Amino acid sequence: MKTKAIYLSLLLVILFSCKTENKTLKTEVQTNDAALYLEPKESDQYLGGIKMIPINTPKGTFNVWTKRVGNNPTMKVLLLHGGPGMTHEIYECFDGYFPQENIEYYYYDQLGSYYSDQPKDLSLWDLDRFVEEVEQVRIALGLNKDNFYLYGQSWGGILGMQYALKYQINLKGLIISNMVASIPEYQKYSDEVLAPKMDPEVLKEILKYENAEDYTNPRYMDLIVNNYYTEHVIRMPVDKWPEPINRAFKHLNPEVYVTMQGPSEFGIKGNATLKNWDIKNRLKEITVPTLTIGATHDTMDPKHMEWISTEVKNGDFLLCPNGSHLSQFDDQKVFFKGLINFIKSVDNGSFKNTI
Repeated sequence: MKTKAIYLSLLLVILFSCKTENKTLKTEVQTNDAALYLEPKESDQYLGGIKMIPINTPKGTFNVWTKRVGNNPTMKVLLLHGGPGMTHEIYECFDGYFPQENIEYYYYDQLGSYYSDQPKDLSLWDLDRFVEEVEQVRIALGLNKDNFYLYGQSWGGILGMQYALKYQINLKGLIISNMVASIPEYQKYSDEVLAPKMDPEVLKEILKYENAEDYTNPRYMDLIVNNYYTEHVIRMPVDKWPEPINRAFKHLNPEVYVTMQGPSEFGIKGNATLKNWDIKNRLKEITVPTLTIGATHDTMDPKHMEWISTEVKNGDFLLCPNGSHLSQFDDQKVFFKGLINFIKSVDNGSFKNTI
């Protein structure tokens, strides 16, 4: 009995030691991951991860602004902001989620946006040229098919889809956030679904300004912001909008925005260069793992965004039930949980069209 008791005691010691070793090993791995993520590159000590990248265009060479956060050899996300002509500031809330998951990410102001060069040449505000710009940024940052995730929201989603159609060989994963695959269908949804939901008197007054093309009238903007933006762009009272959003709107380049999107906030009208953009019939060409993100209260049809995920070869869909166009702010927990799960599932090989 005594011998048996000694064996039992030794067994318990061994089992406890194994558990302690496993726990220690796990902690060391997590610590090593964190150390790698936070390890500064030599240039960071002077530039804080910022890199100005020269972009060759038909009108000369210009510089665009990028900023890297973190280090991870297999998960690097390039963020394409919306607008067109908006800024990376709309994504500053990513700082509250990506670092703790050891996801490396890049802020990036496209040519014409606030932190980058802003040449005065309307011919530069062209979708195909922007695709080539993204490719030049990718090369300069050293991103490749083993680590490169491309995230695009709104106009950034258009740019992301168009990039994938030409350069998906360089992608590890694609995220299309709050964007449909057809501007005519976006316009139809705005006219037939969103507009009728508005107060009839408010809609009548908005259309009065639109029909007169009086888009800069302060009353028009007041009506749009308080009756449309707070319902479908960011579902918060204006005085509660996060500071990065206010800063991004303040820094919007109207020349880029109006040239490509048009002056109206109800779809894309006039001579906007994106007015007829439609790639619905080409979605099947996108074969990389793809996540589409939609929101119940979005300016875009969430059912269309879910449909995109069934058209691409290897897609999945995330719905933010309480969100709108900027669901990274107004349905934040759902948004980031789904986005992070997608990135990590692709990285570890477990992605199987479900998040």
